[in-house]
Amino acid sequence: METQVQGTVKFFNEEKGYGFIKHDESGKETFVHANGLVDQIEANDRVVFDVQEGRKGLNAVNVKRIS
Repeated sequence: METQVQGTVKFFNEEKGYGFIKHDESGKETFVHANGLVDQIEANDRVVFDVQEGRKGLNAVNVKRIS
């Protein structure tokens, strides 16, 4: 299940390499790990990403910042 989703970075801990992105349409939150990033991200960045099934649930991958 992969679909391009737009959202806003709710929080990202650069030291630990993970955070969460809140989806624009559904308001759901998806886990994001540093391995899934295309661009550097920080809290409140607007992003577009794919959702992929991971070992512990859904993960955001191919995360790119948008303006």
